[in-house]
Amino acid sequence: MNQMQLKILSRSENEIFARNAVAAFALPLNPTLSELSDVKTAVSEAVTNCIVHGYAGEEGWITIECTAEGSRLHIRISDDGKGIADLEQAQQPFYTTLPGEERSGMGFTIMQTFMSDFSVRSEAGAGTTVSMSKDFGAKAEANAQ
Repeated sequence: MNQMQLKILSRSENEIFARNAVAAFALPLNPTLSELSDVKTAVSEAVTNCIVHGYAGEEGWITIECTAEGSRLHIRISDDGKGIADLEQAQQPFYTTLPGEERSGMGFTIMQTFMSDFSVRSEAGAGTTVSMSKDFGAKAEANAQ
């Protein structure tokens, strides 16, 4: 088992760094390009949610923790931002709290679709944690059948 932890400031320029750091960490698991792209997209969505919604323009820390176990990558991305008042509503496709900013409201749906497992915990005023996993290779193929 291998692990890593990364803390970044909630700045938009750090989103690409976060997605590439997680992708680099995942490389020893021998993901396909498609699997790696799925992981990068899900990480981008989670980090962007922290920046745009969690901290809403304020600066704060985003923590990214990864564990590689066998052919599985576990990712946890958390912030100490404002949290989500109605988590069930926030997970509905196309729901956004910022409709005037051309947000699609598909972040959680994308994360759930691209990853093998997905969950989110949030507490109003205390932050949000997204946990997701991706199975690579033969294990991913077995789970798809």
